[in-house]
Amino acid sequence: MARIAIIVLALAAALTAATAAVWTSPWWWWAAVPLLLLGALGARDLLQRRHSVLRNYPVLGHARFALEKIRPELQQYFIERNYDGRPFDRDVRTIVYERAKGTDAEEPYGTERDVYQPGHEFLVPSMAPCPVPKTPPRVRIGGPDCRRPYDMALLNVSAMSFGSLSANAVLALNGGAAAGGFAQDTGEGGLTEYHLRPGGDLVWEIGTGYFGCRTGDGDFDPGAFADKAAHEQVKCVSLKISQGAKPGIGGVLPGAKVNAEIARAREVPEGKTVVSPPYHRVYSTPRELVRFIARLRELSGGKPTGFKLCVGSRRQFLAVCKAMLEEGTAPDFIVVDGAEGGTGAAPLEFADHVGAPLTEGLITVHNALVGTGLRDHVKIGASGKIATGTDLVKRMAQGADYGNAARAMMFAVGCIQAQRCHTNTCPTGVTTQDPRRARALDVGDKTPRVQRLQEATVASALQIMASMGVTEPAGLRPHMLRRRVDPCTELSYAELYEWLEPGQLLAEPPASWAADWHAADPDRFTV
Repeated sequence: MARIAIIVLALAAALTAATAAVWTSPWWWWAAVPLLLLGALGARDLLQRRHSVLRNYPVLGHARFALEKIRPELQQYFIERNYDGRPFDRDVRTIVYERAKGTDAEEPYGTERDVYQPGHEFLVPSMAPCPVPKTPPRVRIGGPDCRRPYDMALLNVSAMSFGSLSANAVLALNGGAAAGGFAQDTGEGGLTEYHLRPGGDLVWEIGTGYFGCRTGDGDFDPGAFADKAAHEQVKCVSLKISQGAKPGIGGVLPGAKVNAEIARAREVPEGKTVVSPPYHRVYSTPRELVRFIARLRELSGGKPTGFKLCVGSRRQFLAVCKAMLEEGTAPDFIVVDGAEGGTGAAPLEFADHVGAPLTEGLITVHNALVGTGLRDHVKIGASGKIATGTDLVKRMAQGADYGNAARAMMFAVGCIQAQRCHTNTCPTGVTTQDPRRARALDVGDKTPRVQRLQEATVASALQIMASMGVTEPAGLRPHMLRRRVDPCTELSYAELYEWLEPGQLLAEPPASWAADWHAADPDRFTV
């Protein structure tokens, strides 16, 4: 209301000054014209639907776009010093924004990157490229115990809860998923009407708080879970064990964002900060975890069921693999969340120093499943700063079957990395429950942006793969990705990391895995 009042006052002052110019002195036109232009610009900003910043900050919001046009590097300078220490670089953000807007174009001249800098990675092109597939391949999710398998897109919306995101942001994300034929992970905040209304496919994430399927004292409620898992849009169920940006601690939703609607969806008190427990009540051993995954599959009517984690102890993950073998059942998928992933609220030390980065996490999980002979039954998803086709191809070469993107999808619906996620004052309406701010995010405008981003990113990945002589993700291998280790040496991922053979851990574990394999206990999580 304050925004509207200021614009009305400016127009009223312009009218008063114009009247004075006509009846008293023409010098009043020097005040009338600027005030009229200012009021007209503010009114236009409030009525347009493309830019959320301008709807929330009429007139003043133009400073942000002027800064971006005059000197993008200057804007990035401030972002790099105010984000979480791991921002997307300007090139990646530009690619994401342009693809979401449908203005992706070729860039002239060469790369500005130092390709001889240690750490630089590149994909290996083929002397015999393949045609780009006309239809993007999909990944069949569903092991031997799954009765209702799901064909997952190569890129999907990663876990972001309603509560962390505004209702309009969730609507736009799911609308984009519905239009583009990919899936949206609900995040741990529950299955809500905003996830269901647009009709997009869903991966329902169950966190340690069991929001949406919890008893009065916070335990898991199988009846409530079965009822909601029966929704036709729920294609998969994911048990969240840990999150990349803050493994070992539960999710946090500040009390300022817990309005009546959020409280009902999560079945928690209104206005109080919601902190999920750091651990699950439903299991305490690897064997109990595997059994609970199987139980969720049955309660959901046979839908694909898996879990998400940020990898830590290799020994503990091997214990879960042993439990899978002994119980004769396994999850249908595992999502590996890298420690470089983002979040709206996490202790800085956790974000910077706890958990394995996505590369190491993926390779650990892939090798463990290969070495125990389980890889053919369990698909692997990758989550953690996946924004471009290059990111997607790299992760699939490292062992993933598909990818999930969160921050890039937030960019598509208008996020500018203002770092106000936890304050409820997001300037673009993406991460706020303030209805006046959230209304700035126009669902009709942002929905096709989500679809375009996903479509263009997958198309880019397929084009890159074709240049490598590969037509589908299964053809990607570690030797196709190389990293410079010093100015004179570059090695492939096949040389940098150890890769196990199918069933190798069961037959004769290599020396580097033997201690962890023998110490792994399916009946306890030993460090």
